[in-house]
Amino acid sequence: MILVDTDVMIDLLRQYAPALQWLDSLGDAEIILPGFVVMELIQGCKSKAEQEKVESNLEAYSITWPTSEICDQSLQVFADHHLSHGLGIIDALIGQMAVAMGLELLTFNQKHYTAISKLKMRQPYDRK
Repeated sequence: MILVDTDVMIDLLRQYAPALQWLDSLGDAEIILPGFVVMELIQGCKSKAEQEKVESNLEAYSITWPTSEICDQSLQVFADHHLSHGLGIIDALIGQMAVAMGLELLTFNQKHYTAISKLKMRQPYDRK
């Protein structure tokens, strides 16, 4: 299972060649999207047609939501780090989901998540 952040999904939706090559290299690996990532992608749409296209493209991926326990953990991480590190609400939830699920978060926005000490992150491909 692979947990993917919003920026990686944007590259895939925009058909960015390195992102598509990375996706092709995964074989049968399951990509999981936090529901918050899907919400951010929809939020970025400028028209109903664009939103419908995004929603259609996302049907190929599994969407997951945090449990109440993960939400409680996210709240603690957020309370501990939002002032000192600028940790955002959605980033706290996505990062803590990755920690709780024991998954690495694939993202290019690593600075957003530095406050989450147990989070493992990786950039999945090179951006030119």
